[in-house]
Amino acid sequence: MTVYNINLGIGWANSGVEYAQLYRSKIFQQMQQPAKFIFLDFISSDNIEHLTHNLGFRDEDVIWLYQYFTDIKIAPTTYRTDDLEQTFAHDFDRVERTDNFIRYYFDAAEEMVTGYFGTKNKAVIERAEFVSKGKLIRKDFFTTTRLFSEYYAPRDDRAYLYERHYFNNDGSVAYEELIDGDQVMYRFKDRILYHHTELVAYLLQSLGLTSQDVIILDRETGVGSTVFKNKGQAKLGVVVHAEHFSENYTNQHHILWNNFYEYQFTQASHVDFFITATAAQKKVLDRHFKKYLGQKPKVVEIPVGNLAALRQPEKPRRHHSLLTASRLAPEKHVDWLAKAVVKVQQVIPDVTFDIYGNGAEGDKIRQVISDNHAEAYIQLKGHADMTAIYENYAAYISASTSEGFGLTLMEAVGSGLPIIGFDVPYGNQNFILPDKNGYLVAYNEAQAIEDYTDGLAQAIIKLLEQPDLTAFSQASYQLAEKYLNSAVQATWRKALAEVTHD
Repeated sequence: MTVYNINLGIGWANSGVEYAQLYRSKIFQQMQQPAKFIFLDFISSDNIEHLTHNLGFRDEDVIWLYQYFTDIKIAPTTYRTDDLEQTFAHDFDRVERTDNFIRYYFDAAEEMVTGYFGTKNKAVIERAEFVSKGKLIRKDFFTTTRLFSEYYAPRDDRAYLYERHYFNNDGSVAYEELIDGDQVMYRFKDRILYHHTELVAYLLQSLGLTSQDVIILDRETGVGSTVFKNKGQAKLGVVVHAEHFSENYTNQHHILWNNFYEYQFTQASHVDFFITATAAQKKVLDRHFKKYLGQKPKVVEIPVGNLAALRQPEKPRRHHSLLTASRLAPEKHVDWLAKAVVKVQQVIPDVTFDIYGNGAEGDKIRQVISDNHAEAYIQLKGHADMTAIYENYAAYISASTSEGFGLTLMEAVGSGLPIIGFDVPYGNQNFILPDKNGYLVAYNEAQAIEDYTDGLAQAIIKLLEQPDLTAFSQASYQLAEKYLNSAVQATWRKALAEVTHD
């Protein structure tokens, strides 16, 4: 049995979906359960291996749709300037080099080749651009060798992409992609495919799926029906990573599903099992399937994360220290946390708040810190390996208004931290036990931001004024035991055995 996990893209900064897949990959490795992680988006800005390896995936577990049909394995880029120069038909006349690229000039032919160094590794060439008489004509993309090339022609005063060739290790063409605007066609030796979804279908058909294999669909946008139609005898699971419906547009007779899951829900009879990360969401989803669809599909609760161990502090936790860790995205409302801590500091002068993560809201948060002259006690720490960081703090705070699970919440309780967050489904209500390991703050969409920050500040003060947080910490540790590797492995074993049992 192999478990095939389907996603769309991946980047240097990722969402909880990619991290959930990473946790799953680690669990499967420990279970010695073969698993592959399939990425379907076209990616040219980086070698996909660099992105998956950066997150923590093993190369042998990754399948990239566009590379799958070549014999070039997923591997880090090793192509160098010497390799590029050996492909030149003529000697270059001069060369220019900067930190980011090397450029070769062929004066007589009026040609120029620019090799771009790796994003993280400046010793390798990730792509090269070929310009003739001032016009871009080709781009080559490299890993251990040339993986694919893009071909361009001038049109309307710009370079127009019309074709890609994907190569094998020996330099032969594995297949071609013909491009006309939004229209694509893939030409193989034995077939022609006329849409991206047909390429996805061909991939699924090529996997040789059996009734003992399992497909887990993490993201389906644009490919859901293709996966359903081409799964063969494999069992199909759908992970519900977020809130599955809109409460404001749901009544006794009609439900508005989350558009990322609507197709899967309406095709529930063809899904072997749905996965929710919490028992609370499983209960709600079960009720909704019965009420609005008149169906009772299999829904299982499997945490999307896991803990290798409960982490104890090696030295006393920093007094009155707070942290949060997340993408700095609008829905995380980290700026609200900063404003709340400013209010807390007026009551508890030695409070500190460290913010881990990167994202588009960084400048907004910096402005809040600057406007309130809070630089001495609120700091942006950027991205970090959080493994040994949580246990140094007194408490974890969150202002997210929607968490399907909350990986950082799990990691925080695994380090014995009390937590403060809004009283919203599902992650906060799952990891925060009011008055035992933290506090849930009332949340109403009609409230003003000032009300939210007041509520957070009051809860933080209440927590930090506790004479002893040991009981709160022990309650978090006790809650975290459910998410230890051994427990999550047992849950996965049971689910996979049940779904593949004939």
